[in-house]
Amino acid sequence: MVELLYLKNSYMKDFEARITGITEEGVFLDKTAFFPRSGGLEGDRGILRTPVGEFRVVGARKVGDDVLHLLETTEGLKGGMEVRGILDWENRYRQMRLHTASHIVSAIFYEKYGAMVTGGHITAEKAKEMYNVEKITPEMIEEVFSEANEIVKRDLPVKIYWLKREEALKIPGIVKLADRMPPEVELWRIVEIPGVDIQADGGPHVRRTGEIGEIVFLKKENKGKGKKVLVFTVKP
Repeated sequence: MVELLYLKNSYMKDFEARITGITEEGVFLDKTAFFPRSGGLEGDRGILRTPVGEFRVVGARKVGDDVLHLLETTEGLKGGMEVRGILDWENRYRQMRLHTASHIVSAIFYEKYGAMVTGGHITAEKAKEMYNVEKITPEMIEEVFSEANEIVKRDLPVKIYWLKREEALKIPGIVKLADRMPPEVELWRIVEIPGVDIQADGGPHVRRTGEIGEIVFLKKENKGKGKKVLVFTVKP
């Protein structure tokens, strides 16, 4: 099974690994810091530096319990080959900022309006979150984003740790995704912003809320009954 380095260190920009498998689309590695597209987050991109040249990683996705690193070509690569993975850090770091921002925004909506997230998508450019509410008013938007930016300015720590499933389930609001629970695993990875939010989550985050910068509301979308979408970004 691949060792998922990003689970322990979201700031790992490069790493050494070994090719364990090759397909027409890309390669599997014995360890990786490339986050695969999942949980609404885009997969990382970057470079694989190998003995036969550099290969552009255009994305990553899950294949069972493994991670497939998508390449433009696999010509010349062989199983067992030692490689160096280098992330497109600018892209990853903006996603990290937006991901942590989305936790703050969703936590405020959950606390104030009992709203749960029913879907979403985060790229380096923007975040989209769908909520199971009947309406989102301009006043709600003003209140939520004003409070979110105050939390950012407080520069709170973003803690990552592991809890046994039964202990995690005792925490109110540990799961804020409607109709969705984390996988049936013994240990859950917990992301906590003290006094603001605590969630089971497997994605990369910044270490402190101050790193997010200003959260900027872009627009809202109506996808139907109980399907209201907010789109927002963070300033460069």
